[in-house]
Amino acid sequence: MNPLLEQIPDPQGLRRMSRSEQKAVARWVRQFLLETVSQTGGHLASCLGTVELSVALHAVFATPEDRLVWDVGHQAYPHKILTGRGPLFPRLRMKDGLSGFLKRDESPFDAFGAGHSSTSISAALGMAVAAKLTQRQRQVVAIIGDGAMTAGLAYEALNNAGVLDADLLVVLNDNEMSISPNVGAVSQYLTRILSGRFYNSMREGAGQALSLVPPLRELARKAEEGVKGLVSPGVLFEEMGFHYYGPIDGHDLDVLIPTLENLKKIKGPRLLHVITRKGKGFAPAEADPCTYHGVTPFDRQDGRMVKKSGGAPSYTQVFGDWICDKAAAESTLVAITPAMREGSGLVRFQQLYPERYFDVGIAEQHAVTFAAGLACEGQRPVVAIYSTFLQRAYDQLLHDVAIQNLPVLFAIDRAGLVGADGATHQGAFDMAYARCIPNLTIMAPKDEQELRDMLNTGFALPGPALVRYPRGAGVGVPLDRDLGRTIPVGKAELLRRGRRLAILSFGTRAAAALQAGETLDATVVNMRFVKPLDTELLSTLAQDHEAFVTVEEGCTLGGAGAGVAEALLDLGLRPSMRILGLPDRFIEQGDAEAWLAELGLDAAGIVGAGRELLERLAPPAPEA
Repeated sequence: MNPLLEQIPDPQGLRRMSRSEQKAVARWVRQFLLETVSQTGGHLASCLGTVELSVALHAVFATPEDRLVWDVGHQAYPHKILTGRGPLFPRLRMKDGLSGFLKRDESPFDAFGAGHSSTSISAALGMAVAAKLTQRQRQVVAIIGDGAMTAGLAYEALNNAGVLDADLLVVLNDNEMSISPNVGAVSQYLTRILSGRFYNSMREGAGQALSLVPPLRELARKAEEGVKGLVSPGVLFEEMGFHYYGPIDGHDLDVLIPTLENLKKIKGPRLLHVITRKGKGFAPAEADPCTYHGVTPFDRQDGRMVKKSGGAPSYTQVFGDWICDKAAAESTLVAITPAMREGSGLVRFQQLYPERYFDVGIAEQHAVTFAAGLACEGQRPVVAIYSTFLQRAYDQLLHDVAIQNLPVLFAIDRAGLVGADGATHQGAFDMAYARCIPNLTIMAPKDEQELRDMLNTGFALPGPALVRYPRGAGVGVPLDRDLGRTIPVGKAELLRRGRRLAILSFGTRAAAALQAGETLDATVVNMRFVKPLDTELLSTLAQDHEAFVTVEEGCTLGGAGAGVAEALLDLGLRPSMRILGLPDRFIEQGDAEAWLAELGLDAAGIVGAGRELLERLAPPAPEA
C-alpha cells in the first residue's frame, strides 16, 4: 500500500477538512498520480490538470448522492483516487484491473460510463430531469473539457438544457485557453460576485419587477449582456439559457470551493468556466501536454518514456508515410482528422501540406460530411479516424458518402483489439456495421505492404472505400519500392494449398491462420476484401473442401465470417463452418495478444477449432 493513500480521505472525510488540509490532499493526489502512472502508463497531462477541481467538487457536493458526470475519463484519475480506488492503480488499464475510463459497475461514484467524448452534458441533463420528475433534491454536475465542447452533441445538450430550465451545473474545464485567456484577479472577483446570493437574488427580483414592463425588461437584459460581454466570454452560453460564471483559476481552491458553494444554491442551468493547465505540477507534461496526454511508463525525474527499441514500424506510421508520398503525386488529396493528428499519423503531413490538412476537432459527424462536400468538388479526401470513433458518424457514412457514391477513403486505425483502453475503444464493430452499406468497398490487410497497396486501391476507386488496420507494430515485412501498387478489387490471396479444411483469414490474423494451416494441412486464404468477397474462389474451394473456418479480429455477429456464410448459401452451398472472432460481449482492457489467445484467435485457437470441426465430419475416404 502506497503510504500516500493513508493521507487521502474519501469524499466524506474530505468535506470535514479545513481548507489547508484540502490543499494538502491535492498535493498528495498529484504526487500519487505521478508515482503510479509513471509505472503503469495511462492518461496523464489532463489528469494532472484536474487535481484541484476534483478535490473541490468532492469537497462541495455530497457524492455519490449528488452526481458528478465526467466527460471521456481522460481527466478522471484524481476522481478515482479520491473515491477509494487508489489501491487499484498498480493495475491501471490491465486485464481484471482498474479501467482508464468511467464505469458505472466499477464504482457508485462513476455516475455515467464514458470513453468517447462530449456525452457528459446530455447524460447529466437526463439525470437532472429525472431528479425533477421524482422530486429528489440532488445536485447534478457535468465536467467537460474545451476539446469535448467542439462536438455537436455538447451543443445539442446545451440547447436542450436551456429550454428545459433544469437544475444543472456544467463545469467547462478549459485547459488550452481555446475559449478565452481572460483569467485573473478581476475576472475571479466578478465571478464570485456574479455567483453570490446577493447578485442572484437581486437579478431574480429585478426580473420579476421588470416582467410587468416588457420594454424595460428587454433593455435591462441587453444592458446586462453588454456589460458581461466586456469582461467574460459567456454571451454564447447566456443566449442558450445558461447563467455563465467565469473564467476562474481551476487550481486555486480558495476560489474554486466558494464559487461552487455559491453555485450549488442557484437553480436552473449554470455554466462555470475554469482555466486549468494540462500537466500541472510536472514540468515535462506542462511543456508538452500533447505528448504526455497518454503515456507509457516514464522516468519521474526527467519525464523520459520507456519505449521499445527497434521492431517493425507501426501500421499508423505506414499510413502516415503513405499519405505523404501520395500527396506528392496527387494534388487533390486532402487529409481530415477529428482531433487525432498524432494518433492517426498525420503530423508530418500537416507539416508538409498545411493547406491540405484539416483537423475538425472532436466532430466525427462533421468530418465525414465535410469530406463528402470536398469530394463533390473534385477533391480526394482521406479521413483518418479510429474504428471506434467512426461509429459516431455512421449516418454520415451511409447518407452523405455511400448513397452519393462519393470517392472518400476511410483509413480506419485501431481496428480490432486495442489493449489498455478497453471496451469503449475496441475496434470490434466496423466490419459488421459497414458491410451492409451499399457502394462501400472494405479491405483488411495482412501486413504493412498490403496496407499500402490497399490504400492505393481505395484511393483509386470511383466510390467510397474503407481500409481497416490495427494498433501497434506491423509484422516486419520489407516494403516494396513500387509506391503505387494496387490490388484487384474483390480478389483474395491463396497462401497455402491443403486438404479437407479451408481457413479464411481477414486482416492481420493471417500469420496465425497460416501457422494453423501448417499444423492441420489446411488450405489458407488471405481474403483481403471484406466486401466484395471473392465468391469465385469460395465456390472453387467448396468443391474440394469439407469445411471452412473464418478468422477475423472483429465481432462475429454480422462480421466478415457471416458474410462468407451468406455468400456460400447464395451459391447453394452448405459446408460445415466455424466463424472465429470476437464474441457477443464487450471486451475489457488488457493486453491485446493475451485477449486474442483467450478468445481462440491465435494459432492454437484456430487449430483447436479446425480439429473440432473436422472431427464432426465423416473420416476421409482411404486413398486408392
